[in-house]
Amino acid sequence: MNKQQSPVRSSLYGLAVFTAVILFVIVIGFIFLQQKEEFIEGQAEVNEFRVSSKVPGRIHRIYVTEGQRVKAGDTLVSLSAPDVIAKLTQVEAMESAARALNQKSHSPARREVLQETYEMWQKALAGLTIAEKSYLRVQRLYQEGVMTAQQYDEALANYEAMVATEKAAHWQYKMAQQGAQMEDKEITAAQLREAEGGVEEVNSYVVEMILLSPDNGEVSEIYPQRDELVGSGAPIMSIALTDKMWASFNVREDRLGKLNIGQKFTAYSPALQKEIPLEVTSMNDMGTYAAWKATRVNGQYDLKTFEVKAIPLTPVEELRPGMSLVIRENPEKQ
Repeated sequence: MNKQQSPVRSSLYGLAVFTAVILFVIVIGFIFLQQKEEFIEGQAEVNEFRVSSKVPGRIHRIYVTEGQRVKAGDTLVSLSAPDVIAKLTQVEAMESAARALNQKSHSPARREVLQETYEMWQKALAGLTIAEKSYLRVQRLYQEGVMTAQQYDEALANYEAMVATEKAAHWQYKMAQQGAQMEDKEITAAQLREAEGGVEEVNSYVVEMILLSPDNGEVSEIYPQRDELVGSGAPIMSIALTDKMWASFNVREDRLGKLNIGQKFTAYSPALQKEIPLEVTSMNDMGTYAAWKATRVNGQYDLKTFEVKAIPLTPVEELRPGMSLVIRENPEKQ
């Protein structure tokens, strides 16, 4: 009788042990799952702007270094552009000539006036000849792919300007022969305004040879070195607006909680080892490419990801772009 019950008892004992092990595993797993902390990770971001010049030139001097903080109006870099200076001399000479002609148009025509207008016409003819040769040369090189479109456009514009200048000088000479009239005075006045406009235009290019910081920030990167050539609009350096930093979090929509616009919360910075108070300023759908796709047909649905942007409630000087920020708790519990 005992021998027959022994296998039964062994089986029951084994089943009980197996059941106890299963229950133990379930309990331990449940405890660990309950203790698992969910968090949302993001990082500190900063807006940058690139400093560039409207005129091509050679880097003459760089006044700042990478990592240096700058204020609005600080000198960043100066360029050397001899062609711009030469152009300024040219337009200033044209302005002086136009001013002189405008003044003399109000005086009776004299032999000196006639001689001067003739010389101005000859000067314009010489300039037109040079401009035409330069334009034809640049046109040929442009068709061969040696010159850029911008250089071709500049040569064409200079040639057309010299054509207009030669015509104006020719008419000035003919008017001097006939004597100044009211129409002549109006023409010389218009020419003077045109010359003054040319001087203002070139002066705007001269101003671009010295680049100033438009805002407070930090020099994040400098691209060219001294004496290097830079083209028109080419970036010379980047300035990070460190005073206007913000945080970015990619959050699945079922974990948004109370991360609504205007909501205040705190994020932990592992680098600084402290909590940083933030406020949500915007929330944008990242598109279908960032959607969490359901793996089952029944009982599940796709979830989109939103980019949540937030700004610090108080400035954090130690916070640097790229530092991680972690929302360690559900925003509803904060």
